Amino acid sequence: MRTIRIGAGQGFYGDTLIPAIETAARGGIQYLCFDSLAELTLAILQKDRQKDSTRGYATDIPQAMRKLLPYVKEKGFKLLTNAGGMNPIGAGQEVIRIARELGLEGLKVAVVTGDDVLDHLDSWRQQGIPLTHQEDGRSFELVSDKIMFANAYLGSEPIVAALRQGADIVITGRTTDSALFLAPLIYEFNWQPDDWDRLGQGILMGHLMECSGQATGGNFSGDWRSIEDLDRIGFPIAEMREDGEFVLTKTEGTGGLVSVDTVKEQLLYEIHDPSAYLTPDVVLDLKEVNLTNIGPNRVHVTGARGTKRPDYLKVVMGYADGWLGQAICGYSWPDALAKAQAADRIIRKQIERSGLQAAKMQTDYLGYNSLHGPLAQEPTQDLNEVYLRLAIRTDSKEEAAKLGRLFPPLMLNGPPSMGGFLGLMKPRELLGMWSCLVPREVIESNVSVTVTEVQL
Repeated sequence: MRTIRIGAGQGFYGDTLIPAIETAARGGIQYLCFDSLAELTLAILQKDRQKDSTRGYATDIPQAMRKLLPYVKEKGFKLLTNAGGMNPIGAGQEVIRIARELGLEGLKVAVVTGDDVLDHLDSWRQQGIPLTHQEDGRSFELVSDKIMFANAYLGSEPIVAALRQGADIVITGRTTDSALFLAPLIYEFNWQPDDWDRLGQGILMGHLMECSGQATGGNFSGDWRSIEDLDRIGFPIAEMREDGEFVLTKTEGTGGLVSVDTVKEQLLYEIHDPSAYLTPDVVLDLKEVNLTNIGPNRVHVTGARGTKRPDYLKVVMGYADGWLGQAICGYSWPDALAKAQAADRIIRKQIERSGLQAAKMQTDYLGYNSLHGPLAQEPTQDLNEVYLRLAIRTDSKEEAAKLGRLFPPLMLNGPPSMGGFLGLMKPRELLGMWSCLVPREVIESNVSVTVTEVQL
């Protein structure tokens, strides 16, 4: 039975490029897929685009393409990425520019657009599409005048269309993470739109691959000490059969581990309902998935099921949500935590007296509860050091900046032994996130694919 090999090249914007290069050089792959986007990433890229309208795509594209495009040309595999972010057209132009610099004539670069739906929001509301919040039903009127970007989660269809037009590199904006990995399977095996079980297996494969090293021993909460050579971790490779069964492995000779346990952790990652994991391509049922170790760094995966895809697509929007002001300072033993708590009380009283308008205040003690919050247990021993972090949310940049001015006097006028002062941090604009559902045909009617052949 025919099998293709698909490699994971990236799990997030800023991920290491070295495993992707290893996979490109020695992985024997036909496809290399880069998942660069998260909702936080969209917010980061939107801020980039606000500063420079030609930006808005992942800034590591030039470095990645200079390293990988020669392998695409030499070995003939295809590279798929959603690193286009908020500006896939700009990203595509950058890829073409680099290909020309490298003399790689003949490569075909496809750009998928249509996920950016900001300009359609008003007309949709006029059509009666409510855009109410997906989780709590809040009215869109609460944020309608604050929206800064809006992007729909597209599925695999436009990527498949790009591959059918001969694309060697496909650049998209906001697609689902798993769609990047499913598209080659539909294209190669001619899976049909209603072949739900195979599509379910394909989405499962994409889900296991999308977080790069998280399936090969990275971020492993089991016996993590036994994972060897994380300094040269290999990213996952899927050997996918035409019937949908696949083996998860990694490039020979790289570090990390592919086992039932490492794969199982990724399997459960971000899964709310194992019987109905919603994607634009299929609703995935994971209840009968079976993982089997069949050799060193080889896990056989079967049992995913699929049902009809949803009639709606998710749209995620970012809206202006005030400003963040924050300051950090440290205290040393003895009584480090008590000193930090006293400093917090002092600052809060000064905030109240000064009239600083803070919509929300948050205190964290780094070294005690900054990760676990209210679940942290009171330490039984005197801690060596504790950092106080106080953050506020305000309506204006000027108001947020006032917090940092309250901290320097603590060095001489507060508890003893302050050190590691990181106060006066610049205020940062906050973006709130708004998710809603929109009929898919309304979105997909505006999706397009453009393929350009590199010419010198």
